[in-house]
Amino acid sequence: MFKNHPKGLYALALANTGERFGYYTMMAIFVLFLQAKFGFDSAGATLLNSIFLASIYFLPLAGGIIADKWLGYGKTVTIGIIVMFAGYLLMTIPGMGMIPMIVALFIIALGTGLFKGNLQVMVGNLYDNPKYKERRDPGFSLFYMAINIGAMFAPAAATAVTDIFLKKAGLFYDAKIPALAHQFLNGTIKPEGSADLNMLVSAQNTGINDLTQFCELYIEKLSESYNYAFGVACISLIVSMLIFLVFRKTFKHADYNSKQLATQTNKTVVEPELTKKQTAERVFALVLVFFVVIFFWMAFHQNSQTMTLFARDYTQNFAEGWTRIGFSVLNLSLIAVGVYALFSIFQSTNRKGKSLSGLVLVAVLAILVWNYTGMNQRIDFLPQIFQQFNPFFVIALTPFSIAIFAWLAKIGKEPSTPRKIGLGMLVAALGFVILAIASYSLASPADLESVGGVSPDLVSPNWLISTYFVLTFAELLLSPMGISFVTKVAPPKLKGLMMGGWFAATGIGNFLTFVPGYLWNTGISLWMVWGVLIVLCLLSAIFIFSIIRRLENATK
Repeated sequence: MFKNHPKGLYALALANTGERFGYYTMMAIFVLFLQAKFGFDSAGATLLNSIFLASIYFLPLAGGIIADKWLGYGKTVTIGIIVMFAGYLLMTIPGMGMIPMIVALFIIALGTGLFKGNLQVMVGNLYDNPKYKERRDPGFSLFYMAINIGAMFAPAAATAVTDIFLKKAGLFYDAKIPALAHQFLNGTIKPEGSADLNMLVSAQNTGINDLTQFCELYIEKLSESYNYAFGVACISLIVSMLIFLVFRKTFKHADYNSKQLATQTNKTVVEPELTKKQTAERVFALVLVFFVVIFFWMAFHQNSQTMTLFARDYTQNFAEGWTRIGFSVLNLSLIAVGVYALFSIFQSTNRKGKSLSGLVLVAVLAILVWNYTGMNQRIDFLPQIFQQFNPFFVIALTPFSIAIFAWLAKIGKEPSTPRKIGLGMLVAALGFVILAIASYSLASPADLESVGGVSPDLVSPNWLISTYFVLTFAELLLSPMGISFVTKVAPPKLKGLMMGGWFAATGIGNFLTFVPGYLWNTGISLWMVWGVLIVLCLLSAIFIFSIIRRLENATK
């Protein structure tokens, strides 16, 4: 699985891991921050979050043009890390107003636009070498797995920092308090909400009896704790920069755009000469794929929006039984190590390697059993912690994905990259079917306003975990395969632009994530919110299978 890949893959992947760790730490709590700090309702918070997500993924289009025409990929990536650092640093300032926050968000988006797409173009350049040509798809799967290592630890990091600073203020997190506190301060709270707030204030045991004083204090301290959690991104970017600079020699040969390659005398890569017609056909095929992924990301990135709201307002905030083991990032890490040890037993070519892998697997299982038996019978958690399951599943399932497709390739039945993308859309629809079933008998979000927005009927956390599990299958079929498809099909002179196009499509999909957020408070049944996403995923799958021949021809 890890063999026969260029060394530069691992350096670029780890540099991306650090950046993604910081980004997902912020995204785990950003909607919650907007509601706690500014009193946004669900529609307002998800709309602003959608605009930010859109800009994060749309600006790589500009970053790709800059790298293609002027700076090259390596320099553009370096500048991007510095710009992102400045933006995240601004986000750590407690008491910041709306305008400074928007400026900080724009700076983060701009830096990401310079960094994200161009780093992945360099990964693609590594596989332009004929020696590694056949390893492109599994290479991008490994690259994508590394991204999710950072993402897996992000929610736990955000939660830990939030808890630390809340405890310093003598407080603890309660999902009901922010909305009720804002309602009390702006005079819109209802009698039943006021009674609920009084009870919650007593539970905090701060000794503060004045509701106005308590509400102001809680909003201030909770918002500050989120600000400090955003600072994790600054640290992770320093690590990313160090990796990128120290190990640059392993991927320096892949840091070229079309103009730079033309000036090289010793070329290890010869770019194909394309006619205008071939260029147009490739660009058109990519645009068709971009159109489809818009709707995938619109659905998938509900994880930081309506799925987080579902976790907060409709899901038990505790786990019992075997589910408890998944709410410890340490246990998830051990399970992931165990999966790779298991694969190593079968893939090692000598007895020593097999024996070492077997010992690791036994040790991991022993530690997991020990941890499980020592856990409390009930594990309490915050809503953002669910976001660690998707990256965990990516890490754990990537070896299975690579192995399955390697076996299919061996027998001559591996589906083409466009077919994998179409299958991903079908699987995504199935993921939201699970949430629709879980939501069928639950009250609509609009009906929960009088009780602080939290449902009296809470579902098992297993519903959300199952949804993340299925959506991860969809993601593995679509995202790393789609990026690989772009690097394979993009005309040589337009690599940065086309990778930017992939992210721009992702950005449009991220902007459209506000639609379910808007529907959230309109009074429609909760299951219908997920039903909209199911229909869009199914229609997208039908569309991509209808044009599959055109897409497959573009890769030839």
